[in-house]
Amino acid sequence: MVTKIEETQLNMLESQVEHGGGGAWEYICLVKKLKVRRSDKVLKHGLSILNDPKKRSSLGPDEWTLYEQMAIAAMDCQCLDVAKDCINVLQKRFPESKRVGRLEGMLLEAKGSWTEAEKAYTSLLEDNPLDQAIHKRRVALAKAQGNMSGAIEILNKYLEIFMADSDAWRELAEIYVSLQMYKQAAFCYEELILSQPTVPLYHLAYADVLYTLGGLENLQAAKKYYSSTIELTGGKNTRALFGICLVSSLSFSLDNQEVMLIFKAAFILMMPECSFIILCFLICMIEKRMLRTLLCCPVYICHCTTHKRAKQGRQG
Repeated sequence: MVTKIEETQLNMLESQVEHGGGGAWEYICLVKKLKVRRSDKVLKHGLSILNDPKKRSSLGPDEWTLYEQMAIAAMDCQCLDVAKDCINVLQKRFPESKRVGRLEGMLLEAKGSWTEAEKAYTSLLEDNPLDQAIHKRRVALAKAQGNMSGAIEILNKYLEIFMADSDAWRELAEIYVSLQMYKQAAFCYEELILSQPTVPLYHLAYADVLYTLGGLENLQAAKKYYSSTIELTGGKNTRALFGICLVSSLSFSLDNQEVMLIFKAAFILMMPECSFIILCFLICMIEKRMLRTLLCCPVYICHCTTHKRAKQGRQG
């Protein structure tokens, strides 16, 4: 995941390159390092380097890395002729390379030649059954054809070998959710939380799945994971706040600690997009007859004061 500092650095470098300040190669390297998708910019600035013999020769061995990155960016932008030219250069330089073979398979994907791409990937896996990138290309190929059951089967077999691949677990969870297979998705998110317990995104996604499944036990668990999301984000996750309000309004009341947790988070987030959440929570508390706690709440006092001032302003 890209941090704000890294994103700022990337945007500054991109602006510098766009305005002729140099640093095209540094920009392309940073895009690759951060694993962000800016194919149009990579294609534009990469071509400016490859078309200049002096700049190209100054790269040394990194010239071939640039050709590879350019081929992928060109396919992403549907510039298939450019991609083919880059792959041909790499094929001449590395005639037996499996890495170049993967690029050829990706080019077949980009052309829509699904059967030929599948044959190419199967052939590569026969030589190296543990090539993670090829397995993931097969998943992408199945999804591109709308074959979700095939993608699930490939991912499950892949995870039997590479059980610590969090990206694969997340991809499998998202496919299950898209197919409304929520129990299977819940299992995937449990694996993600076990391997990376400090990532709030996994807690939030797991809570959403539990809420969707329903039932008292699942709702109670969903409330816990919405709460952990709020704690991990310092009370700055609006979706988790709204989730707690929804869960708590269904079949059971909040305890005092959870009440204060939402109050504290909502007070920190006194911004327009949180007004609906605060309103829902106030309604929920009134329905639960928690009036004493409500009247002592700084969020409620602030809400009433704002409403009173607005009313006085209209009368004036």
